[in-house]
Formats: sequence, structure tokens, C-alpha cells
Amino acid sequence: MNRREFLKTGAAAAAGGIVASAGPLRGSAGPRTAGTGMPMINLGTLSVSRLILGSNPFYGYSHKSAQVDAEMRLFYTDAKIMQILDEAAECGLTVVASPPEERWIKIWDDYRAKSGRLKHWLSQCDRGPEYMITDIDRSIRAGAASVFIQGARVEDQFKEGRFDVLRSWIDRIKDAGLPAGAAAHWPEVHPELQRRGFPLDFYYQCLYNVSKAESYAPAEREKAVATIAVLEKPVIAYKILAAGRLSASDGFEYAFNHIKPKDGVCVGIFARNAIDQIRQNSTYTEMLSA
Repeated sequence: MNRREFLKTGAAAAAGGIVASAGPLRGSAGPRTAGTGMPMINLGTLSVSRLILGSNPFYGYSHKSAQVDAEMRLFYTDAKIMQILDEAAECGLTVVASPPEERWIKIWDDYRAKSGRLKHWLSQCDRGPEYMITDIDRSIRAGAASVFIQGARVEDQFKEGRFDVLRSWIDRIKDAGLPAGAAAHWPEVHPELQRRGFPLDFYYQCLYNVSKAESYAPAEREKAVATIAVLEKPVIAYKILAAGRLSASDGFEYAFNHIKPKDGVCVGIFARNAIDQIRQNSTYTEMLSA
């Protein structure tokens, strides 16, 4: 089955029933999809799976409603988060992105102590500028494999023209020997950082400019992929499903039709049988990368 046939038949939506050479997964309803295996990309010197596990649902950031936020917070106990990390590893993912919050660092420490299978954590530093250096250093001490600056924090500096402040944060990460990244919702940010020669190893680009009153209009996505097209370093596209407003087939197909082979995607999970959703997403990533 080629890429077009795969999407046309909707096979990925039934990923739990597709035959695999790897055999059944723990907690799954059926065997793993056949394919070439999870593709890898490079964030500087760090090799990671092309599909990155997002953490917004862990903390109740649904970008939908207060009710869904509350449901996420209730669902994601520390034990459940660690289960999801292992299930993601079973599906071929190697990395999760999360802010360096105190709760997360404890979870990550416990997870590693219990020989958790997911290999890497990308730290997303998302607090205000007065905390940024502290949080970068905290991420480094806590074992982050890479650090990037959250989009709203990058945009705060961008709109005020404080490129020296933003550059100092990136330099702090680089001085520690870790790959450094920057995120953004606005499509004009990353091209300007590239023009200014920022020593970034990767970019995180939101497919929707959610700072525009949670705008999930198709035109915003078109602006985002135009930005991705001109960036020379690897790009991680996020909110590719418009925070659950798009089907997986639509969101993944659009994203992979508009990113380069060196680029990846970051997707969070909120489902009672999470491994089925993770397996579906990994199946799309494998097949659309072929």
C-alpha cells in the first residue's frame, strides 16, 4: 500500500487492526501496523523520532473549554503520564516535550528511576523573562536533552525588539552543550531570527496563530507552512490537528505534505485508550514519511 492508497482507504484510522511484523503491543487491541519503522530527524546533535509527544493535555491545556481542561487534569495523574510515556515508546516515539515544571521534573526523575523506555525530554521553557535563565538551568540539571523557548515568550521579546535578550537565552542553552530551539505562533518570527543569524538548531512552528483569539482559520495554517518552507534548520510543526478540531487523517496529511523530510511534528494525546491514538499517529508518521 502506497501513501495515497493508505490515506484514501483510511487505513490509519484503524491502525489497531493492521498487520505488523513487530507483533502485538501491550494494551493494544491488535498488532502493530506494517511499515518502515519510525523515521528519525536531527535537532542539532540530538536524534529523535519524527513524531514528538506533546504534553499540553498533561496539564489541562485543551485550547477548547474549561470543562475539557478540567477533564484532562483529572485524567492525567502522575502514574497515567508515565504509562503514556511508555506506550509512546512502544509505538516508536523517543521524545516528549514538556515545560520544566516541578511536577514534571519529579515525574521524569521517577520515570527514569523505574527504567522508563522513552529516551528523551525536550524542555519547553515557558515562564516570564525574569525566570527564563533559572528555568533553562533547571532543565539542564534535570536531564533535558534539549531546550527551547516557548512561543509566547519568544513573541514577547520579538514585538519589543529585544533580540539581545532572546539571544542571551539561546546562548545559555548552547553554552551548556545542548541543542537550542525557539517556538512561535506568529509566522513572521522565525524568518526574522534566521535572518539575524540566531544560532538555533531547530524551530517549533505552530500551524495556527492562536494569539489571534484562538484563530484556527485555514488561512493561518497556510501562512505557517509558508514560513516552514523558508526555514533552513529543522522545524517541528505543532497543533497540526488544530487542538482536536481536525481529524487525524486531515491534520497529518496536510502537515506532511508541507514539511520537509528533516522536519517533524509534535502531537499531544487525550484518549481513554491512549495507546490506540498514539499508534494511529505513529502509523500516519511512518506511512507519510515513506
